[in-house]
Amino acid sequence: MTEQFDAPVESTDDAAERRDEVVARVRDHAGTIARELALLQGGDYGKRSFETDDGEWTVKYEAGELQFLLFEGRKAETYVVSTHQPPDPEDLADAMTDYENFVASFNRYVRSLEGVLDEVAAEFPDVASTESVVAERELVLGRVREVADRMAHQLARYEGGEYGTYGTRVAGNRWELKWEESGASYLRVGGEGGIYLLSQYQPPSAHDVRRLAEDVPAFVEAFNEYVEDLDASLDGVSL
Repeated sequence: MTEQFDAPVESTDDAAERRDEVVARVRDHAGTIARELALLQGGDYGKRSFETDDGEWTVKYEAGELQFLLFEGRKAETYVVSTHQPPDPEDLADAMTDYENFVASFNRYVRSLEGVLDEVAAEFPDVASTESVVAERELVLGRVREVADRMAHQLARYEGGEYGTYGTRVAGNRWELKWEESGASYLRVGGEGGIYLLSQYQPPSAHDVRRLAEDVPAFVEAFNEYVEDLDASLDGVSL
């Protein structure tokens, strides 16, 4: 009964060593293809497939380095190179019979790009400057900021605290001024999801500034009426 355990077991060292040698050479060679693709396609990562008569090869790269080389043949799907386990020696051998065709397919792809940009114009029209538009917008918003800050200071004096809001309707739109002790935090038109005429972030478009700035005087007048009503509320009070 013990004789069956005395049978010799063949070592896989030679097959594994040969497989690893082939994979290392393919990794180095296909790595060149990955770097060329990265230069051509741009970006930090990507992949591209190349067809042959016996299957399809897919190269995936990241930061210009080969991530995997996949061969999808008629018999099996084989990751010739990957970041995980090495391929089965028989599947690797089958894939390598088509490797030269894969390289030829890649080379044909590169040659197909030769001259593709020859007729592309390298001269372009002058780009129009937005300097005058931006300057005009900043001028208008600067004036709006000045009056909004004055309103904010008056609100801070009256209501106290560190911040608050004042809102009213002008020309059918909801106008809301958020104030802080330092001045206006924002001036928004249209409620939630509306347009920030003033904010701590990006300015509104020139078209929005043109459309909304016309209603700023009416907004200020509404505020003044609000302040007058506050004065009137104390008329007749005596101590």
